[in-house]
Parts: sequence; structure tokens; C-alpha cells
Amino acid sequence: MISFSPTEDQKMMISLVKQFAVDEMRKVYRQCDETGQIPSEIVNTAWDMGLISSCIPSVLGGLGEQGSAVTGALIAEELAWGDLAMTMHMLCPYLAVYPVVEMGTDEQAAKFLPPFCETRYRTGTGALIEPRFDFDPFSLTTTATKNNGHYVLNGRKCFVPLASDADPFVVYANESGKTQAFLVERGTPGLEIGEREKNMGIKALATYEVNLDGCRVPAGNRLGGERGCDFGRLLNRSKVALTAMAVGVGKAAFEYSRDYAKTRIAFGEPIASRQAIAFMLADMAIEIDATRFMNWEAAWKLDRKEEATKEASLTKVYADDMAVNVADRAVQILGGHGYIREHPVELWLRNARGFATFDGMAMV
Repeated sequence: MISFSPTEDQKMMISLVKQFAVDEMRKVYRQCDETGQIPSEIVNTAWDMGLISSCIPSVLGGLGEQGSAVTGALIAEELAWGDLAMTMHMLCPYLAVYPVVEMGTDEQAAKFLPPFCETRYRTGTGALIEPRFDFDPFSLTTTATKNNGHYVLNGRKCFVPLASDADPFVVYANESGKTQAFLVERGTPGLEIGEREKNMGIKALATYEVNLDGCRVPAGNRLGGERGCDFGRLLNRSKVALTAMAVGVGKAAFEYSRDYAKTRIAFGEPIASRQAIAFMLADMAIEIDATRFMNWEAAWKLDRKEEATKEASLTKVYADDMAVNVADRAVQILGGHGYIREHPVELWLRNARGFATFDGMAMV
């Protein structure tokens, strides 16, 4: 049976992350959006919380805890309530760490995981999205061809988080009609990082286009070695992460607009007492809770090693709409104030609009 009550350990982690979001992230999120930069002190504080190293085996320097999708979703929601761009930056190393922990060979784990147990923030990244209107993660145009003990990668990727600093890259490519992942080390010939992208939202998160032009990687860098990887499971973990972040953004927008409506006086009474506003707030709360509970079911199934593609996919689609609808209603409730940068709802609307295109940009 699915439990809707977090464990004591999960409650402690939620409390810790929530306090971090309140004390640290909420103080600088607008500055980060305006400047496109995130203070390194905040990133390193999050790193010290062990959000990445916790799932790495203790023999390799990590804490050796079982990586739980439910726990990851709880953490991602609270962080995204603080700020989405900072959350995706802080959790970006997981795009490289989790695939190796879950599906990498012993040799891959020994080579690529220990650096993520060091005392200072270090990032790896994932490269899945391609710059084409008909992008399909199960039918990629980026190709991987085996040749003399190597794989040759060719193609283009976009929305690759922190690509300018990342090592390694987990590059997803089409190998004989099936999506597989390849560990590409920084500096590999043929791996070309373009200029930083200019995005509508998540402006504090640096994303890049990456070109793969005859990029040769050793056959031993194919994730999982000869057996390969279960790409569907990796994608489901990404969908759970992004859905949790959508819930966090939606919750932030709902709470702000609710509190605004309670204090904004018009014609002698708070606008929250107006039926149209009250019903709008009620619908927002319903959609947020519905998304959260559906996502917990998908995460619960993933933790039990069950097939969760339907649950993760349906919930992600619902979350994409929920985040935009809730943030847009928050802007409406604030009226003219919702459109100016004095209030954060316009930022949350810009960020929420991107969830439909964020496939593979986060993982728990």
C-alpha cells in the first residue's frame, strides 16, 4: 500500500531543505534571475548537505544510502519552492551520478563517482534534448556507431545544464534504433560546447548547445558496458524530478497569491473574499495536490523496481499544464502587480512555461 506519510528520516530532510530554501534561496532568487549568476556560497552549502554524495557507495567515498525516488521528489519540491533555476543547478551533478550508480559497471563507478564525494561542488551533466521541433527521446538523431573499440558520436544537443564546467557528460544517442547513454569526458575531441543559451525562464541556470562531431569515446564508456542501460527507467526518474519541481513552483505561486489576496483590500474587503478569487485559489490548491500525489505513486513504484512509465508520463504531462495554469492564475490574482518584477509571480510563470521542454534536465 502507498503511504502518504513521510518517514522520520524524510521529515528531517524535508525540514532541513525547507529551511535552506527559506534562509538562503529566497533571499537571492531575484538577484540570480536578474544577473544570471548563482552565488557559489549557496551552491556549496547545498553540496555540504550531501544531496549528491548520499547515493554514492561508501567504498567510493559516498554515504552509501539507497537512492529513493520518493525522497528525491520530496527534496526537489522544497528546493524548487525556493527557486527552480538554483534547484536545477544544485542537482545537476545527479544527471551524471545517478545513471552511473544505478546502471554503470564497476569500472565506470570507480572512475567517475569518487570526484563527486569531494568537499567542493563539482558538476557533471546530461545531454538529451535535441534542437528540433519533433524531438523524441526514444528516436534521437544523435547517433552512436561502434568502430574499432570505440563509439563515434555525431549530433547536436541543446539545453545542456552547466556544460561549460561539467565532467563527465552523459550523452544520449541512437544506437541501432535504441537510445543508449555514453560517458563523455571533458576535453574529448569532437565534443564542442557552444555559447550560453538565452532562455525565457530559469535565467540563473547556465544551459548550452553541445555539438558532437566525430566524438570518439572508448567502448568501455557505454553506460552499463555490454548490457547497456535501461533508458526508460532513467527518463522516468527525470519525469518524477521535474514533476516534483513543478509542484514546488506551483506551491510557491499559490501561497504568494493566496496571501496577497488576503491582504489586498478592494471596495472595503479582501479580494480573497470574492467568489471568483476564492474559487480560483481552490482550483490551484486542488491541482497542486493532485499532481503531488500522482507523482508520489510514480516514485513509489520506481523505488519498488516496478514499471512506472504510465504513471510517470501521465503525471509529467499533467504537471506541465498545472505549473503554467497555477502561475498564470497567480498573475491574474495580483492584477497589474502580477506583471511587474516587484512581485515574483511573473518569474514563476516564466519558469513554469519551460517544464514541457525540460526532458532530461533534472533527475532524482
